[in-house]
Amino acid sequence: QVQLVASGGGLVQPGGSLRLSCVASGFPFSSYGMRWYRQAPGKEREWLTTSFSADMSSYTRAVKGRFTVSRDNSKNTVYLQMDSLKSDDTAVYYCNVIVGGNEYWGQGTQVTVSE
Repeated sequence: QVQLVASGGGLVQPGGSLRLSCVASGFPFSSYGMRWYRQAPGKEREWLTTSFSADMSSYTRAVKGRFTVSRDNSKNTVYLQMDSLKSDDTAVYYCNVIVGGNEYWGQGTQVTVSE
């Protein structure tokens, strides 16, 4: 059974940093691309980044240069390091994987960027 458990969200001031974690189970983690999405209030869910492997990733333009995805295959964990946070980054952040044609989501972790 595929499970994704996200954590690490919170309240941070503009310009600050947070690191999100997503622990995966139920599939061979190292063989799968892992994605991060976010959904801001009143907006559609937005793809942010994909970790294809330890040294291959892609980013949407809105976060490229500020966010960094990484993974520790020994811990079945994918991370999202978020720097230079802005108020527009306020959202619920989700990790995601597609296994066997099925899409799985973590429960989401709230990130609020505010004074």
